[in-house]
Amino acid sequence: QVQLVESGGGLVQAGDSLRLSCAASGRTFSDYFMAWFRQAPGKEREFVGGINWTYGMTRYADSVKGRFTISRDNAKNTLYLQMNSLKFEDTAVYYCAARRGGIRTNNYEYQYWGQGTQVTVSS
Repeated sequence: QVQLVESGGGLVQAGDSLRLSCAASGRTFSDYFMAWFRQAPGKEREFVGGINWTYGMTRYADSVKGRFTISRDNAKNTLYLQMNSLKFEDTAVYYCAARRGGIRTNNYEYQYWGQGTQVTVSS
């Protein structure tokens, strides 16, 4: 029903900025919540932040507050993750995800996932 494709990952230095994109196709409902997750080697996939598609309300993990910003372009069906002041510990595969209903922070609560894009931050 809904397909998600991430892009924009790469290799950067600590302190640099990077913007990820998530292109969505298929039917997207007004009550959907879209989020970014990340998974580092040997660690569990964790919630980074998310946004209500219709109204733009956002929520972030404590580890990225003040550094990362989530936004979307409804006309283009595209979700963005602006990452500033990147740290070595931000290195991970970043995933775009979507679910119907309100905000959730666990992997199993999301129905749709992208393939992921690698972000590597050198120290």
